[in-house]
Amino acid sequence: MNALRTLALALTLALGLGVAAQAQTAGAPPAGLSQEQFDSLVDAISNSVSEKLKAEGAHAPAPAAAPAATPAKSKAPPPPKIVRVEPKAGPDPFAAFIDGTVKVVDALPVLGVQLARIPSLLDQQTEGGRGPSTFLLLLCAVAVAAVAAEAILRLLLHRFRTKLAANAGPENGVRSIAHLVGLAVLDGLGVLAVWLICNAATGAWFTGTTGQDKLAAAVLAGIFSWRLYILLFRVILQPELPTARLCAADDHEAKTMYLRISVVMLVIVLMRILGQVLVAMRTPAEAVAAFQVIGGFLYLATFLWLAYRSRVAARQWFGGLGELAPVIGGLGRKWIPIAPLFFIALGVTLIYGAVSGSLHVGSAMVLTLNLVVGVLIFETLMQAFVRRLDSQLAGRTPASSTPKLPDVVARCIRVAVLIAVFVMIAESWVVQVLHLVNDSEWEQLTKSSRTAGVTLFVAFVAWELFKYMTEPYMGTKTKDPAQAIADGDAAAGPASRLSTMMPLMRRTAAVLIILIAVMVALQDFGINITPLIAGASVFGIAISFGSQTLVKDIVSGLFYLSDDAFRVGEYIDCGKAKGTVEGFTLRSIKLRHQNGQVHTIPFGQLGQITNFSRDWITTKFNLRFARDTDIEKLRKASKKIGADMMEMPAIADQVLAPFKMQGVADIADNAIVVRFKFTAKPGNPAAIQREAMKRMFSTFPALGFEFATGGAAVVVHTGPASNDPGGEGLPPLPAPANMPAAAAG
Repeated sequence: MNALRTLALALTLALGLGVAAQAQTAGAPPAGLSQEQFDSLVDAISNSVSEKLKAEGAHAPAPAAAPAATPAKSKAPPPPKIVRVEPKAGPDPFAAFIDGTVKVVDALPVLGVQLARIPSLLDQQTEGGRGPSTFLLLLCAVAVAAVAAEAILRLLLHRFRTKLAANAGPENGVRSIAHLVGLAVLDGLGVLAVWLICNAATGAWFTGTTGQDKLAAAVLAGIFSWRLYILLFRVILQPELPTARLCAADDHEAKTMYLRISVVMLVIVLMRILGQVLVAMRTPAEAVAAFQVIGGFLYLATFLWLAYRSRVAARQWFGGLGELAPVIGGLGRKWIPIAPLFFIALGVTLIYGAVSGSLHVGSAMVLTLNLVVGVLIFETLMQAFVRRLDSQLAGRTPASSTPKLPDVVARCIRVAVLIAVFVMIAESWVVQVLHLVNDSEWEQLTKSSRTAGVTLFVAFVAWELFKYMTEPYMGTKTKDPAQAIADGDAAAGPASRLSTMMPLMRRTAAVLIILIAVMVALQDFGINITPLIAGASVFGIAISFGSQTLVKDIVSGLFYLSDDAFRVGEYIDCGKAKGTVEGFTLRSIKLRHQNGQVHTIPFGQLGQITNFSRDWITTKFNLRFARDTDIEKLRKASKKIGADMMEMPAIADQVLAPFKMQGVADIADNAIVVRFKFTAKPGNPAAIQREAMKRMFSTFPALGFEFATGGAAVVVHTGPASNDPGGEGLPPLPAPANMPAAAAG
C-alpha cells in the first residue's frame, strides 16, 4: 500500500513538472492565469509532493542535471538499512536493593526527626484544642475503658458461659453446635462493647479535623481491630473453658498461647497506627521505608518469640488436626524447623519490599500469612463441626462409628477452599511479585484453567459421593484368618452379591470418572482430544486382538458374576482348587485354602464351580455301634440331643432341621453303622457337628449304647448327599474347611 501511494505521488510530481516544463517551453502560462500565479502554483505543488514523499520515507527528486554528452549508466539505489533497537534492560534487583539500603540508612536521621515531632503535633492548644497531656490521658482512659468493659462483661457472663460450655463437648452431638454458637455470641458481646465505647468516644471528643482527632480515631479503630482479631482465637482456644475448646491443647498451653497471640497482634496494630501517623505527617518516602524496615525486624522478633514459646501448644493443636488434614499434622510434628523458616521468610520479604520499593513483595507475603492462618482456623472449625455430626473421628457421637455424609461434604469443601487459597497465593506471587505474566495474560490463563479446575473438582465430588454410597457394601464379612485357624473353621457368613461385585464396580467407576474428567479438562485448555480418543480406540483394538486369553478371562469373569456363581466369603470348589473366595479382579479370582494357601486362578481356567456356602447345607456322618444296640432307643436319644441343642441360641439361629438319627446305613461283622444328619445354614456346620458328637459321647454310654471298636473313621456326607433320602451308595465327600470330618471315638 505504501509503495502504491509513493508511486502515485511520484506521478503527480512528474505531471506537475511536465506542466511547468511545457509552460516554460511555450513561454506563456495557461489561459486565465498570470505568470506569477502560475509559478506560485507550481512551487506549491512541488513543495507539497516533496513533504509527502518525505513523510512516506521516500527521497525527494534530485534537481535535474545538465545533459551530458554521453548518457551515464544509472546506479541501483542502496538497500534500506535495518536498525535494530535493543530492548531496554530492567533495573537490576540487586543494584536496586543496594541503592535502597543506602537511602534507608541515610533516611534514619530523618525518621528520628519525624518521630520526635509527634509529641509537638499533639499540642493543639494554640488552635483551641487540647494539650498533649490532656489528650493522651483522655485517649488512654477511653482505651482502658473499652478493654475493661470487655473483661467486665465477660466476667458478668461467666456463669452463662460455663453453663453453655458444659454441653458444648463433641459427645453431645449436634446439640453442642448450638452451645458453641451461644458461646461465640457471648464473647462477641464484649467486642461489641469495645466498638460502642470507641465509636462513642470518637463521636463525642474526636470529631474534628486536627491531627489529635485523626490520631485518636486511628488508635481507637486499631483497638477494635485488635479485639476483633483476638475473638477468633478466643473462640478456638477458650482459655477458661476447656470443655468448649475446639483444638487439642491443654489448659496451660491454651492460656499462654492466647496471651502471646494477643501481644503479637497488639504489636502489629500499634506499628500500623504509627505508620499511618508518619504518612499523615508527609514523611519522606525514604524515611517511611526505614520505618518499615524497623517494623520488619520487630515483626520477625515477635513471630519467632511466638513460635518458640508456643511450640508445645502448636504441636498439640496441629497434631489434633492430623486425622483429617495429615499435612497440618506433619507441620505440628516439625513445628520448630518449619515455623521459624516461614516467619524468617515473612520478615525478609517485608524488609526487601521496603528497601527496594517493591511494595507488592510485602503485600504478597502478608496475604500469604493471612491465608495460611485462615486455613488453619478453617480446618479447626471444620473438624470441630464434623466431629459433632456423627463422624468417624475420636470424640464422635455414639450413634455410629462409620463415616457419614458430613465427612464427605467436609472433604469436598476443604478441597474447594484449598484450591481457592492456592489460586490467590499464586496470583499474588506470579503476577504482582515475580512479574512472570501480566494481568491480562493471567486472566487469559485462569479463564481456561478455571473451567478445567471446576471440572476436576466436580469429578472429585462425584467420586467422593459414589465412594460414600458404596462404602456399606465394601465391608468384608469374612472372619479373621488367625481366628479362623484357632477355631478350626473357615470364614463366617459370605458377602452379599452386591458386596461381591462392588469392588469391580468401584474400580470401573474410578477409571471412567478419571478419564472423563481428564478429557474434559484437556479440552478446556484448548487441546484437541480427538486424536487421543482415536489412539485409545486403536490401542484397545490391538489389545483385544493380541491378548485373546486376557479377553477370555475378562468375559468369563463377567459371566460368572452375572450368574452369581460365587461371592466373597463363600467356599467353592472349581476342580483345580478349592477354598474361600477372598477377592477377585477383572481377570482372576483368589481362593484361600483351609490350610492357608492362596490360589489365584484366571476366570478362563475356572471351569465348573461347586458352591458349598449357598442357601443351606445338610451334614451326614456315620457312627459304629455294637450289634445289640436298641435302634429305637438310639433314635429317641438322638432326637433328645437335637432338641437340647435347639435350646442354645447360637445353634438355634443356624439350624434349619434339627439333629436326628437317619437310620442304619450298613451292618458290619461286629457292628452296625448308624447315620445321623442335620440341616443348617452355610458357614459353620462343623461347630454344630462337634457339639452333637460331644453330647453323644457324653450321654450314650450312660444310656447303655456302646460304640464299636476297630472300625473305620466317621464319614461325613454334605451337599448332594442330602438329595438321597436313603443315603445308600453315596461316595464320601471331602469335608471343606468350614465342615471338617469328625473323628470316631
